Amino acid sequence: MAIYPSFQRLGGWQLRGSARALNRKGRLMNYMASGLMSRADEAMGDGKLVVPPEVQEAIRTLIRWAGDEPDREGLVDTPARVGRAWREYCRGYGEDPARHLARTFEEVGGYDEVVVLRDIPFQSHCEHHMAPITGTASIAYLPRDRVVGISKLARVLHGYAERLQIQERLTAEVANCIWDNLQPRGVAVVIEAQHGCMTGRGVRVHGVGMVTSKMLGCFLDDPTSRREVLSLMRPA
Repeated sequence: MAIYPSFQRLGGWQLRGSARALNRKGRLMNYMASGLMSRADEAMGDGKLVVPPEVQEAIRTLIRWAGDEPDREGLVDTPARVGRAWREYCRGYGEDPARHLARTFEEVGGYDEVVVLRDIPFQSHCEHHMAPITGTASIAYLPRDRVVGISKLARVLHGYAERLQIQERLTAEVANCIWDNLQPRGVAVVIEAQHGCMTGRGVRVHGVGMVTSKMLGCFLDDPTSRREVLSLMRPA
């Protein structure tokens, strides 16, 4: 399990290193096995994860900062709920999305055309404001001599989406993972999403979708292939 080292200290566990430098390199800092994450993985008698007191206190502080009273009836259990929710929102840190592409199939009956999985729903959170990002992704690849189970493309997407993200990086990470592990002739990823950091705060503009794309291989180099895959990705 790993996190971006955004906080220099959390409940007595020192997280060393420059968050800015590590983020640029795309690397993550692991917790020590005896640290906060292993404690959070302990389950209560009802099967719920134990949220360490220091995490709950941090959430109480945020509630006070927002202007409410964390000890009132409706908020008493909120710190533990929020702590468990964020472990679930960010469970992608605990996995390597590439593992979903390890098993491939060569018996495809001579099929050598584009494979497209369109309009895959996903949810992520913006790393700048930790606000929700909700949208859909369309993923395509042109296989060379092997294919992967179609659900695995969605699993790769969710593995990267379930982290603190920006849409541009999410798009590139999904495309690069497929490119590196399947070694196809081409990869195309198009994501359209709405950002809570834009709708719920700041400019407060609703109904606006952000579109990002990443093309690799023949979809990048060949304009005809690019037009074909984009036409397949568009809704009918």
